[in-house]
Formats: sequence, structure tokens, C-alpha cells
Amino acid sequence: MIRALLVDDERNAREELATLLEATGEFELLASCPNALEALRSIRKFHPQVLFLDIDMPVIDGFTLLSMIDSELMPHVVFVTAHDDYALQSFEEKTLDYLLKPVAPERLAKTVTKLKELLEKNTVPRHQPPELQRIPCLKGHRIKLVATEDIDHVHSSASGIHLHTDNGSFFTELTLKVLSRSPLLLQCHKQYLVNLEKIDEISLLEGGFGEILTRAGARIPISRRYLRQLKQVLGL
Repeated sequence: MIRALLVDDERNAREELATLLEATGEFELLASCPNALEALRSIRKFHPQVLFLDIDMPVIDGFTLLSMIDSELMPHVVFVTAHDDYALQSFEEKTLDYLLKPVAPERLAKTVTKLKELLEKNTVPRHQPPELQRIPCLKGHRIKLVATEDIDHVHSSASGIHLHTDNGSFFTELTLKVLSRSPLLLQCHKQYLVNLEKIDEISLLEGGFGEILTRAGARIPISRRYLRQLKQVLGL
């Protein structure tokens, strides 16, 4: 059985596709998710082999969700949408397939054949998701989208991942590894990322360590492991 996850903000669409997947006899449906954040949690929990993903969803669309997934957890992706104008972008992301709603059983059968061939060959999904421009953060019962350029630094602690900005700190479910894909955010310590545009001063300390002073006045440690990389990026 192929471990599958379904993501669509419309309940009827989720139920219809779940019925079609079940009818093939090929899938174990791990979860049916109404939004990207719930899908992200389910991907981490269940490690699906394939993601049946709607594109046009509120707040966080399907393309953006791909940019939020850790590379080692990335499943094969089949976009399922009512809009055929997304087809070209879908294949530019190197997704497995593209299904147009309402999904026809015979068209799904072709997708299943493609998927089984890839899994038999142990083909690793290699998507090219767009650069993450805004980071989804939880604030009470709301989702706050924080622009990457507004981040001063990122800190990982026992309580989770926190983005620090001039307008306060925000909790995000994205990992440091995912956030470090942004060309603006550079890892300087196993628990810290810093926005290169926000660096005001760098102090070189004994033992190969260092410290960053940001424009907001935050002091960020630099470990020996990352000091050389930081110097190279800054041309020092």
C-alpha cells in the first residue's frame, strides 16, 4: 500500500478524492488535511510517500507548502486543482503529476502507474519549491505571516522556533533547516539564524568564537563551526 496524504481546504473535494483513492485499492490514506499547517504536522508525523495537494488554498497555498517541508521528508507530489492554468508551474516544480478537478478515475489510474514506477525505483523526490517569502507563525488562534526581510534573527529553544522582529517575537512550526534555505537567513550557531541585512557589528572572540550585534541591539553567538562560513559570505 502507498502511504498517502491529502490536502485541500474544501471538505467535499477531500471526501471525493479520498473515495477515489480508496477505490483503487493502492493507497493507505494517512490523513486528510484542510490546510497547509495541519498538512505540515501530518507529514512530520506520518512520513507519507505521496502528497495529493490542492494549490489554491487560503493563507498558505500549495506551492508555498512545498517550500516549508524538510527535504528529507519530502514526498512525491500530485497537484489536484480546479484551475488548469497552474499546470505549467506545477511541472516547473517537478511534481509527479497534475490532476484537474473533478478527478476522473481513469486519469487517476495513470497517476498511480507513474507513482508505482517511481517507488519501485526508489526515486527520490526532487522538487524546486519557490523561495519562502513569508513565514507562517502562530499568534493565538491566528496565523501571522512574517516577511523574511523583517526578521532580525531566529532562535531555537526547548519551546520551539522563534522569529524575532522589530515588532515582537513569533513562534513558527518551520525548522531552522527550512528557514536557512532563505538567502537572507544564515546559520551562525546550532540554535541561531541571523538576517545578513540586520548585522551591525561582529566581534571576534577567543577560541574561534564570535558574537553578532544586530541593528535591533540583539547579541547573537557565533560558534566555531559557522564562523568561517559567515566570514566567507560577508567577504571578510
